[in-house]
Amino acid sequence: VIVTRDGREMVLVPAGEFLYGPERRVVMLPAFYIDRYPVTNADYRQFLDATQRPVPAHWPGGYLPQGKARHPVVNLTCSEALSYADWASKTLPTEEEWEKAARGTDGRLWPWGHRFDAALCNQMWRLPLLQRDTTVVGAYSPGGDSVFGVSDIGHLWEWTFSWYESRLYKVVRGGPWRDLQEPPIIVNRS
Repeated sequence: VIVTRDGREMVLVPAGEFLYGPERRVVMLPAFYIDRYPVTNADYRQFLDATQRPVPAHWPGGYLPQGKARHPVVNLTCSEALSYADWASKTLPTEEEWEKAARGTDGRLWPWGHRFDAALCNQMWRLPLLQRDTTVVGAYSPGGDSVFGVSDIGHLWEWTFSWYESRLYKVVRGGPWRDLQEPPIIVNRS
């Protein structure tokens, strides 16, 4: 475990093979570090204060959403995500790195295993209407963590460093917390 410039904990995903994609193709990756938790609104506020960049358009009145400091920051453009990573002396994970961090080496469907368990992730449809929202990061840890200790992976769409279709689209990985009906770790959206 390391802590970086932005004060966020990162975990080591060791070098080695893993089963990639729904076809479970064997892929070899070198070791890499990845954030243990998603970037929170408070983390992003720290970045904005340090860089004097404009606040996200969806923040009410230009302020961090009340009561959501420890919730993941959402609705960022790829450019905003890349700027944050650069400021923190990091990079976004590649699509393959994201998937290995989420699925482990054995091609599991969910970070915790091969069987879906709604108690280990943010599922909008299982909550009362007024509670349907993002959750505090780490709310499903450690039970919902990947084998590498990555928490909340797959609860929302996350930008990667990878491109799709000859650099026409950036690849996002994960799933929408609003409607998680498929395994989030094998869904690609570009």
